[in-house]
Amino acid sequence: MYELIVAVGNPGSQYENTKHNVAWTILEDSKYFSTLNWKSKFKGLYAEFQFKTQKIWILKPQTFMNLSGESVQPFMQFYKIAPEKILVIHDELDIPLGQIHFKMGGGLAGHNGLKSIVAHLGTDQFARMRIGIGKPIHGSVSDWVLSPFRGDDLIIWEKTKEKCSEALIECIQFGLNTVSGKWNKKNLS
Repeated sequence: MYELIVAVGNPGSQYENTKHNVAWTILEDSKYFSTLNWKSKFKGLYAEFQFKTQKIWILKPQTFMNLSGESVQPFMQFYKIAPEKILVIHDELDIPLGQIHFKMGGGLAGHNGLKSIVAHLGTDQFARMRIGIGKPIHGSVSDWVLSPFRGDDLIIWEKTKEKCSEALIECIQFGLNTVSGKWNKKNLS
């Protein structure tokens, strides 16, 4: 069972609803997580989530994506949480929009938020919920991740984010192996 769920993103109104902030959007729009009581510490916002009889911490680093580890590491240290008890939710360019993938450890696919967490923890052995945002057809990756979903992509995202919330709860309840088989590489939209 996870003790900490980390949702990475960028603080500030200019980043709300951007592709880089899909993890935050899932929490904010979810019936399970939308009423959490957030507190500020460890360079982030954190809340306690009660699932059945277990307390799980939710952390939204406020350091900007590329420095996420500066929030995650001191939080883990303070609450004595092992890396394998963490689930990081993040956007993923290499996964098509409308899909999510769960995995433990592995490559970072150029994701600077993950790079920062790995650098601060000294390991990549934490669980991940990778939310597909797809790649830009033209233009820069930076412009792509820092822009909102539009047109047909917005319709797909609206359907996907509801299912992401369900998948997250199932991951908390049943674990990574179970949800990987059910959700990975399935079109959710």
